[in-house]
Amino acid sequence: MSAAPYLLIDAGNSRVKWALAQEDGTQTHSGAFAHGGQLVKGTGDPLQSRHEPDWSHLPTPGSAWLSNVAGEAVGRRIDTFIDRYWRDLPRTMIRSAAQQCGVTNAYTTPSQLGSDRWAGMIGARATFPGEPLLIATFGTATTLEALTADGVFIGGLIAPGWSLMMRSLGENTAQLPTLDAAAARGLLAGNAAGAHESGAVRHAAWFAKDTPRSLSSGCALAQAGLIERMWRDLQDEWQVPVRLVVSGGAAGELTQALAVPFTRHDSLVLAGLALIAAQARDRAGPATDTRPA
Repeated sequence: MSAAPYLLIDAGNSRVKWALAQEDGTQTHSGAFAHGGQLVKGTGDPLQSRHEPDWSHLPTPGSAWLSNVAGEAVGRRIDTFIDRYWRDLPRTMIRSAAQQCGVTNAYTTPSQLGSDRWAGMIGARATFPGEPLLIATFGTATTLEALTADGVFIGGLIAPGWSLMMRSLGENTAQLPTLDAAAARGLLAGNAAGAHESGAVRHAAWFAKDTPRSLSSGCALAQAGLIERMWRDLQDEWQVPVRLVVSGGAAGELTQALAVPFTRHDSLVLAGLALIAAQARDRAGPATDTRPA
């Protein structure tokens, strides 16, 4: 009889991603939902939105493994949501450690590294073993992690994300609009289409002829410039090819602006959570906070 699957939850600042995974990490079910959202008619619970998954059809997991960088209130809401289906389900909120699952953390205070970045590096290391990596995640913040071929995290960068850049400009500059993500994506897609027509990249197409496109493209290229600079610097310093791995909610749009090769992987954190859970199956994993539901 096979073991019960793991429920894996990645709670970011904008949305929650989840998966049900077998012992070997294979995901059998997955989904995502935004924080808040519209209420289901007749309920007063902001977590019960029409955008959230119905877990009633899922097999019962043996445990839940969570990364939460969105704060205590989100953590309590996720606990409430899990309790609707599996009240007695044991759950573990992971913490970054000095070393775990083949990754060594060079942060001055290892526990201060975000749990999502830690789990993501563990997932990336397992997916691309023995390769030097630069991991770029395009979320509310844009984060970079540099990982050596032998699994040492040498450090990273945190910058405002694409949407945060645009919103900050709109809110703090009198003459500029405040763009939402949906509007900015449409504008950026138009620029990218012009940049690649006839099979040739036309860099001048990124010079926009109206303010909203200037704003969306300028912020996208600022993101791309940061990534490309650090990718080239790493390759120059390490004198080996470095794989650029990209993920995050804005990756589909921002990779249009990248002028360097990349690999997209949208489940690094969930993959890392599965590995942490598997390690803890045989022995207590480091830097975890396990508590029964």
